[in-house]
Amino acid sequence: MAHIVVSLGGSVLIPDDRDNHFLIRVAELIRRSAKDRPLIVVCGGGKVSRYYIGIAKELGASRDEQDQMGIDVTRLNAKLLQLAIGEDCFPGIPTSIDEAEAAASRSRIVVMGGTAPGHTTDAVSAMIAERLKAERIVNATSVEAAYSADPKKHADAARYSSLTHQQLLDLVNKGHHSAGPSDVFDKLGAEVAMRSNVPIYIVDGRNMQELEAAVRGEKVKGTVVGNSQ
Repeated sequence: MAHIVVSLGGSVLIPDDRDNHFLIRVAELIRRSAKDRPLIVVCGGGKVSRYYIGIAKELGASRDEQDQMGIDVTRLNAKLLQLAIGEDCFPGIPTSIDEAEAAASRSRIVVMGGTAPGHTTDAVSAMIAERLKAERIVNATSVEAAYSADPKKHADAARYSSLTHQQLLDLVNKGHHSAGPSDVFDKLGAEVAMRSNVPIYIVDGRNMQELEAAVRGEKVKGTVVGNSQ
């Protein structure tokens, strides 16, 4: 059975609000889901990552050094989730796509963080999905769907139930050139997903019902991205 790749945002995983309780719940969901399909979970860095990157920048760190700070935080977040999952999880933290592929051949649950400077965890998720010919990417984020603009700043922002890969790429490109939408998926990741034609489910990562439905490929309240949409 094809893999499911979950891009679990750092702001979802570690929001400073009953973190341990959420980690336990998401670990249970992952263990339960992995009985039906193998999973790779790529953890983001969130605001802790942004804090370290910001301080490193002020101290004169290069862009690559700043990125490495963020990557280190994603791997710490991955370790927390790994601890919550327990022995059902692959014991190491893969640090590259090759290592992730090897780990996926040995375990039904693999948890990791970032890989290399310049690649966000969304991009890493898309690269792994392409390598493994994954069934879908689940983007568990801090918003419940993709919008035409940041819904916290624009009350009239349009909410999308479905998008093509090209429409998603156009949307995140818009975010790079204006104050428009807060990007729900990384540009490089969107390009890779379009190239490999892997669907993306964009859902509220703190909503366990939505997250599980997305992992199973069932109807969600969020956004489904795919050329068949």
